[in-house]
Amino acid sequence: MPKSDARDAPLASTVEPPRAQRLRDYATQVLAVAGADVTKLRHDPMELLTRAVQPVLWLLLFGEVMAQVRGLSTGDLHYLDFLSAGILAQSVLFVAIFYGISAIWERDLGVLHRYLVSPAPRSALVIGKAISASVRGLSQALIVYLLALLIGVGIDLNPLHVIGVVAIIALGAGLFATLSLIIACIVKTRERFMGIGQVLTMPIFFASNAIYPLSLMPAWLRAVSQVNPLTYEVDALRDLMLINGVAQYGLLTDFGVLIAVSALLTAIGARTYARMAY
Repeated sequence: MPKSDARDAPLASTVEPPRAQRLRDYATQVLAVAGADVTKLRHDPMELLTRAVQPVLWLLLFGEVMAQVRGLSTGDLHYLDFLSAGILAQSVLFVAIFYGISAIWERDLGVLHRYLVSPAPRSALVIGKAISASVRGLSQALIVYLLALLIGVGIDLNPLHVIGVVAIIALGAGLFATLSLIIACIVKTRERFMGIGQVLTMPIFFASNAIYPLSLMPAWLRAVSQVNPLTYEVDALRDLMLINGVAQYGLLTDFGVLIAVSALLTAIGARTYARMAY
């Protein structure tokens, strides 16, 4: 047999390993799904404008009134500063928690069947939709940041902290969007989904530290808040977003809880999404 030419060795070393190729394909599939959903947002910018109304009302009306309540202790933070991080988390929650209805529309229009017959792993579809929800969440962050600066909230504009806020918003939006997708896959009708979404939103919001400190809660509600992912999202935002903010649980714990819950919901969502068409 002829000896292999030494000139072939460099060529062999440039062949991409199968695992790297699979990871690249997976990332491409995730971004394709996310890009398709973000394109819908570009065609309907009015959605962003209508979503802006809610944080404006909470900060300008609710915040200004509650800031006059002397018994509402928020430590070293002015109440509007304390509230701004909670309203940002709330705005992201409200955007994400109804995201699952898009899956029901896709099933009715036949888009879901095309997703399911594609070679993309189900987890890539779920993560792609979570990323799309994160883009919507970031648009809410821009609105809250601008409004907070206008009303004199002590916003921390340190670039590293801003990057941290972006990461937390992406995690929070993706987490609640995936939860919403799971609910949509189970109920499968728009009417049931809207009812359940409305039932879930208020308990998740009020059983957190978004608008009042945990110390004011009764013991049973404090226990509920400690298993509520929104509590950890608000805690991290309050530390990263505000000049005088401090994380009660610590940023490592906040990120760890959000990542762990997101991973669990993604695994569940990948299984339920595959059954959505049936």
